[in-house]
Amino acid sequence: MTLVANVRQEEAWNGEEGRRWADHHPRLDRMAAPANKHLFAAADIGERDRVLDIGCGTGDTTRIAARHAARGCALGIDLSAPMLEIARRLSAEQAIGNITFERGDAQVHPLKDAHFEVAISRAGVMFFDDPVAAFANVRRSLRPKGRLAFVCHRAGNSQTGAISDTLAQHLPAPELEGRLRGVADFTDPTHIRDVLDEAGFMAVATSPVEYLTVLGNDAADAADFLFDVQLAGFFSGAEESATARARAALATALRRYERGGAVRLPASAWIVTAQTE
Repeated sequence: MTLVANVRQEEAWNGEEGRRWADHHPRLDRMAAPANKHLFAAADIGERDRVLDIGCGTGDTTRIAARHAARGCALGIDLSAPMLEIARRLSAEQAIGNITFERGDAQVHPLKDAHFEVAISRAGVMFFDDPVAAFANVRRSLRPKGRLAFVCHRAGNSQTGAISDTLAQHLPAPELEGRLRGVADFTDPTHIRDVLDEAGFMAVATSPVEYLTVLGNDAADAADFLFDVQLAGFFSGAEESATARARAALATALRRYERGGAVRLPASAWIVTAQTE
């Protein structure tokens, strides 16, 4: 039986939202890929390390971690059964033998004590109901001098700013704020440090990074993808007329980011690192 504390997240990622992300994983991974070089530079994975990937989704970062830890191993944990099915299939197709996946809620999952040298996450740690409890659980799974490295959005992020400002004109404020609360909390480096300090981590550091993420071939394509896949849950239950207006407005807002045959949106993030005693 899978232990779950974050019930709403479990329902979303094993329902329609999880299936959408699984079905469109190549494009979603391509969008997130520019963050990888920053994440893995910070994680500094050794070839014998055991790596935990939190909120691994379809396993893109877990597979990269497994290749870095060629004589070690990587474990990806996620709530979404549809996404983990893709993760396992792709790992088998790519003949990565030192990789495993478990369905679980990192806040309460029974991770082995003092087992991993490194824990990583690419934007998968921002939605816990109790982030202190979740990071404390991760900390217990790390060996002495174990390392934590993750990516999260930063305040002033052009990507989320351009999108959320447009959506806010067409969505009820409470609904939008509820969906963005976890992301917004982790844009604040003081909040990040407070959470990790309370969870028992040491040497917490937040480093700003910027990169370009490709959203689509043009503004209309990018807006369609955001509405139909990545942000579809934002508009569940919204009136069709409001959705149509918001889609058109977002396409207009994204037009200024068209360059070189693609919509390349500047993204700002924090690379967060910490360690155990």
